[in-house]
Amino acid sequence: MKRLLDRLFPPRPPLLRVATATDIPQLTAIHARAFARGWDADEFERLLADRAVRAHVATLGPRKPPVGFILSHAVPPESEILTVAVVTDRRRRGIGRALVSFHLARLAVEGISTSFLEVEAGNAAARTLYARLGYAEVGRRRGYYAGGADALLLRRDF
Repeated sequence: MKRLLDRLFPPRPPLLRVATATDIPQLTAIHARAFARGWDADEFERLLADRAVRAHVATLGPRKPPVGFILSHAVPPESEILTVAVVTDRRRRGIGRALVSFHLARLAVEGISTSFLEVEAGNAAARTLYARLGYAEVGRRRGYYAGGADALLLRRDF
């Protein structure tokens, strides 16, 4: 039934914009739910103040809180995605793909031609997303994450 409703009434694409300091409480909450070790407000404040960090958020309306975000450290011609997160009940709706695509397009305008990221080997949803966006595995860090999971190093040239 949900698939039929989604076809009849497709969800609106998210609104995408630069993250600001006013987004920090939502970014902190989203990150805490998405990762075992969530970043605190001080970490987000530090990152958003860093001239080399680029951050974008997805919202479901002009005055709505973020439902997802992405942060990268960028030093042309390369960048590294530091984190991507979407609220649990909004996943698998294209928000992550829209965020990464929007983010990479903005980085390209700044002269970025290569993007790197790291993802847990067992995170099938994230790996599928990144593969669809053109990322390829270029390395592996064995036992990198708590519990012994490997980290995959991915690269995309554009």
